[in-house]
Amino acid sequence: MINEIISMNGYGLYVWSAFAFTLISFASLYFVTKLQLSKEQSKFVSKFGSLNVDKTRVARLQSSNKEILSSTSKI
Repeated sequence: MINEIISMNGYGLYVWSAFAFTLISFASLYFVTKLQLSKEQSKFVSKFGSLNVDKTRVARLQSSNKEILSSTSKI
């Protein structure tokens, strides 16, 4: 029973290798994206984490920062 599922009438090698390749590709893409996000978040915190009140208001008015700043309450 298990051997039939694994072999899939001779196509198992192709099916399981394609499945493994896809799974590995998705996992590596996820981890690379997660790593890039954490780097960008640390850059953002280092740049905007210690602003005074006036500079914080200016940063909140910029459209590119509105979405990022809306999710953080530290600034």
